[in-house]
Amino acid sequence: MEPVKRKLYQRLLVCAVILPISGVLCFSELFFIKEPHDVTIMRKEAVILDCQARGEAPIDVRWLKNEVKVVENERVYRLSNGSLYIAEVESRRGDKSDEGLYQCLAQNKYGAILSQKARLTIASISSFALQPMSIVVTEGSVARFSCKISAHPPPIITWEFNRLTLPLATERITVLPSGVLQIYGVQRSDAGNYRCIATNIASRRRSTEATLTVTGAPSPRLPQRPRIIVGPQNISVPLHQTAILECMATGNPRPIISWSRADSKSIDVYNTKVLGNGNLIITDIKPQHGGVYMCRATTPGTRNYTVTSANVTVLAPPSLVEWPESLTRPRAGTARFVCHAEGFPTPHVTWLKNGENVHSNGRIKMYSSKLVINQIIPEDDAIYQCQAENEQGSVLSVARLIVVMSEDRPSAPRNIRADTVSSSAILLAWERPLYNSDKVIAYSVHYMRAEGLNNEEYQVVIGNDTTRYIIDDLEPAQNYTFYVVAYMPMGASRMSDNVFQHTLEDVPLRAPELSLTSRSPTDIQVSWQPLPDKLSRGQISSYRLSYRTTSDSAVSQIELPGEKTQHLLENLQPDTIYLLRIAAATAVGWGEQSAWTSHRTPKASSARVPLAPELYLEPLNCTTISVRWILAPKNSAGVQGFRLFYHEESQAESTPLQLRATDNAHTIGGLDPRKKYHVKLLPYNTVGDGYQADQTVSTPGCVSVRDRLVPPPPPPHNVQIKTNSSTTVFLHWGRPAFTSSQAINYTVRCNPVGLQNASLVLYLQTNEQNLLVRDLEPNTKYEFAIRLHFDQLSSPWSPVVYQSTFPEAPTQPPSNVKVTLIEEDTALVSWKLPEEPNVPVTHYTILYASRKAWIAGEWQVLQREGSVTMTLLEHLKPGQIYLVKVSASNDMGDGPFSHAVELMVRADLSTNDVRFSRGSTHSTAFSEGFYHLDQKSMTGISVGVSIALICIIVCAFIIVCRGKNRKLSAAKTYRERVGASAEAGGHPGSERQAESNDVTVPMIIQGHYLDAKGGRSPIINSLGPVQPNTEKKKKWCFFNGNRKKDSKTVQNMRRGAVSYQPGTTVLTYEDEMTISPSQPTSLQILFGPPGDTEGSSNSEGSHATGDSGRYSHDETELTNLSSGHSSRPSSLTGEDSADSEGCGSAEETSQTNVKKMGSVDADCCHHEDQGSSHAALSVM
Repeated sequence: MEPVKRKLYQRLLVCAVILPISGVLCFSELFFIKEPHDVTIMRKEAVILDCQARGEAPIDVRWLKNEVKVVENERVYRLSNGSLYIAEVESRRGDKSDEGLYQCLAQNKYGAILSQKARLTIASISSFALQPMSIVVTEGSVARFSCKISAHPPPIITWEFNRLTLPLATERITVLPSGVLQIYGVQRSDAGNYRCIATNIASRRRSTEATLTVTGAPSPRLPQRPRIIVGPQNISVPLHQTAILECMATGNPRPIISWSRADSKSIDVYNTKVLGNGNLIITDIKPQHGGVYMCRATTPGTRNYTVTSANVTVLAPPSLVEWPESLTRPRAGTARFVCHAEGFPTPHVTWLKNGENVHSNGRIKMYSSKLVINQIIPEDDAIYQCQAENEQGSVLSVARLIVVMSEDRPSAPRNIRADTVSSSAILLAWERPLYNSDKVIAYSVHYMRAEGLNNEEYQVVIGNDTTRYIIDDLEPAQNYTFYVVAYMPMGASRMSDNVFQHTLEDVPLRAPELSLTSRSPTDIQVSWQPLPDKLSRGQISSYRLSYRTTSDSAVSQIELPGEKTQHLLENLQPDTIYLLRIAAATAVGWGEQSAWTSHRTPKASSARVPLAPELYLEPLNCTTISVRWILAPKNSAGVQGFRLFYHEESQAESTPLQLRATDNAHTIGGLDPRKKYHVKLLPYNTVGDGYQADQTVSTPGCVSVRDRLVPPPPPPHNVQIKTNSSTTVFLHWGRPAFTSSQAINYTVRCNPVGLQNASLVLYLQTNEQNLLVRDLEPNTKYEFAIRLHFDQLSSPWSPVVYQSTFPEAPTQPPSNVKVTLIEEDTALVSWKLPEEPNVPVTHYTILYASRKAWIAGEWQVLQREGSVTMTLLEHLKPGQIYLVKVSASNDMGDGPFSHAVELMVRADLSTNDVRFSRGSTHSTAFSEGFYHLDQKSMTGISVGVSIALICIIVCAFIIVCRGKNRKLSAAKTYRERVGASAEAGGHPGSERQAESNDVTVPMIIQGHYLDAKGGRSPIINSLGPVQPNTEKKKKWCFFNGNRKKDSKTVQNMRRGAVSYQPGTTVLTYEDEMTISPSQPTSLQILFGPPGDTEGSSNSEGSHATGDSGRYSHDETELTNLSSGHSSRPSSLTGEDSADSEGCGSAEETSQTNVKKMGSVDADCCHHEDQGSSHAALSVM
């Protein structure tokens, strides 16, 4: 990188030294070092469009979208380095969409420059434009399915057979990237349903299914000549993309398919391969790959073959082969910029001044590849750009015009006036400048036509001894504009004011050319075209048409108004030759009459002969005329052929040319320049000659080439070039054949193709016939030209030769690697080009392996072409975590692999269809179906989880504190009630107390206290939670015994009843507050109301997708965590089971009151032993 920077600084230093001296060799005041490029982005993703300019500060950067200024906001704004940042790309309709063509405009005090256009496209995939169709084939023949879909970026096409993925290529099956499935040697096992799958980063689409039906083949199979059932189609392919020429043939025996070029050139074996059984694939297509390709199917061992062909057109973006150079010109001088571009389609060249389109006027003219500025004024000092553009892209080149100003210049001439002298002359007069008029050495008179565009400006220089001049080479009846400039030894003055004046009319220079036809034997249709301005020399006021027969000297005349262009002569004699001529007049008078033109009226006959065709004549050049004709619409008679006559005016008629009935055009060559010719076309059939059409036409004059006084020496020839490395190129050339005893030296011009900054063109000097060019950029196409110098003469530049330096091996891995699970066993891997310029990628290597295979060092390898940036990983095993990494390679070597991206393939995707990959550094919304977690998302999740953990810890602490207080309160209450019961109950209570002492556990056991906030807590026994009746308040008690009370007594109790088995301990309690049946429980508040568990399952599996291409993501609903009716202990049987219905389900008890409850013969305990309660915790 350091040599490149050093080279750039050296060039800038040279420019800084030379520019003040010559001002024409370089331009470095403002140029781009980074420009935006085409990009395809996902919706809602962020994108940066690069734009960095260098030059004299300050530099202001603005952005344009579709040539309209971009309005910045919180979502779209300009970065500090000038690049444009779009936070979330939108794809709305109309102007609200972010899609379009973007350009950045950089401006400083010298002017403004516009960057190349970059197209922002949002990734998308449409519905199928072509669905596969069901077919019926015989066994052993061939089958073909095809589908077509539009997508950005282009999708990966795969096929499924009976919903199972087909391999991309086998001995019998071929899948073309264009969406074609070919099956050779069809077997009965191939019968079934086929469908097309299109996948890109936006989404995935499935076509409708097509059925392949296989019928039995006749036995024995008869020989069959080769037949191409699907041949190649004419295609247009962008540069560096892939061309696919399909060729599929059938026959018995199976034909052999071969390819060749129609121009007999050899097919490029490095970029071309045959896919399947005869399909031609051209990768990294270049202009030399364009042409006609022929597919030939031949029966083995015979000469039986059939051929079909198709044309491959390579679409190339514009590239500049000649660009404008910066100029320094004095005021009132002339500047010429040249710009020539190549590409296909042919680029359209426009010119920009400070980033805005240049418009033609009197001083500024634009030609196909030139910009000419006459009479330069100070406002012309600006930065100019040549922009070449076609459908494939655009390229710009920069040059500056520096206007040199000097002091003590004279002021402009004053009081300019013009007077018309004649139809071709105008007198121009003016007064001397007000200041420094004594220093004037000459005047320059400038004039041009005032109407029209790109009119040529003329200049006449006269001495300083006069202030009057007559311009006498003007056209009649035209408006002209004039101005005058005064000159002194140091330069020119400003332009004077413009003055307008028109010339007088004159008689027409010549007469119109006639076209004659007959509609019947007694009439002649006469028509003519209006005269152009140069010939009419004023407004045509009238026409005079004269006619007579060849046998009669009397001439008939008809005067017609000037706006008419046709006339019908009627009541003429059949089968008679008439002579006709016409003259035109202006207000000044009549012009010359045309020469006599002959026309024969048809014979009076009832036979049906062809009518006269409509005839059109057009001069192609000074010696060639194009003749076209159209048959009359009402021509009911058939035409057998045509006879074409032509001869020079006043000359004898020549022998006619015989033309076929299917002809409608003919070219007449070998004519003389500046001559008038008479052309006649006569149709005929078996009945006889039809009605003829006559017309006259004039050939233009030929342009002569001026001889050069001192011819320059010829340029060097036989320029040979060879690439040595990624930074050096070796050139050698031959000396032209001329004699010279003086020393000869050479200049080698070197620059990258499409260079926009002319100051970076490298000029190298040598006196040898070879040169090693060093310090070039890798993987860059350069153009070289050579010229020689001797005796102060320089030859023209030699023809440009092109050569590319070798690329460097990639030094960075592919960026933005993403892995997304799109099926149960299929994942989509996508990536972007390595983030380094001028490094091509010919192929990518994808490594993937499960963790077990990775530990063992066993990677599975896939390779994809350099134009492909995504692929599918198929047949993945469930329950495995896969590691995926990608590297880029080219002919110079392999690049490093990206960081491994983890992909988890879940073992059971029916309950949770979340698909994810770990390790991706960028997020992508996958058409509302796929989601990646980027770094920002992971940070947000981590913060949320941390907050949740803190809340849980705080709640647990509060629960523990409240639990201790409640335990002390409950113990105190229990002692008071035990004391009261002991006084009232007497001995029977004591007996019951004694019976229950051995199984007493504390009312509040450590780790088993629930819902200390007073919410509804479950009843806990040894078999699990039992829900109490929420309409009654209860107090903690222990029961042990098997005596029962009647149900009425139980219903009146204030304590909740619980069914239990003998020998078990049941813990019940009394709520601190009554909870209504409609009030949600604590678990319901936390997890939500219980949902329908059946609604969370997918009837077709968790990965079923529709034809819309969006993946279903079934989320598992949280089930009700409280015990339902089915969760009662199995030990509750008989009457106990019936007794437990009232408290077995929290949902049921929250809706209905307990109707029936089994009696439990137990009383509250009279004593609590805290120390022994833990030992008695083992319930049951």
